[in-house]
Amino acid sequence: MPTVKHGGGGAMVWGCMAGNGVGRMEFIESTTDKYAYLSILKRNLKQSVEELGLGSDYYFQHDNDPKYTADVVKLWLLYNVPKQLRMPPQSPDLNPIEHLWYSLERKIRQRTITSKAMLKDVLHEEWTKISPTKTSKLVYSMPKRLAEVLKRRGYPTFY
Repeated sequence: MPTVKHGGGGAMVWGCMAGNGVGRMEFIESTTDKYAYLSILKRNLKQSVEELGLGSDYYFQHDNDPKYTADVVKLWLLYNVPKQLRMPPQSPDLNPIEHLWYSLERKIRQRTITSKAMLKDVLHEEWTKISPTKTSKLVYSMPKRLAEVLKRRGYPTFY
């Protein structure tokens, strides 16, 4: 996410989305390893699923960052997340939330941010403004994304 002008810092966040809106967003204050990532999932994923009213009818997707694919994370997901999408390495075209992060970053860069606290406030404000229409469009674009990746034989797409 954007940094504050004159070296005031940036913000790293975890967030999730579904076809009917955004879930929780958490600010990450320190280096994230597999255990920190697992803690983030435990604090936020089930609660987001409940708040979005998904029940067990959802697919969980994340990229192939080594901390996301560590055995301890895989084991927790196996017992706590009914359906998971397996992603090939380096596949931002197939990850709809990447487009949400890009859109959020553009909105943040239009604002004058003067402190890390302000950056967090603005990030949270903009996150809560993301409409279910936007997340629905991203989620339901997956069949087209997959077809485009196949058509381009794995090369980058316009997504």
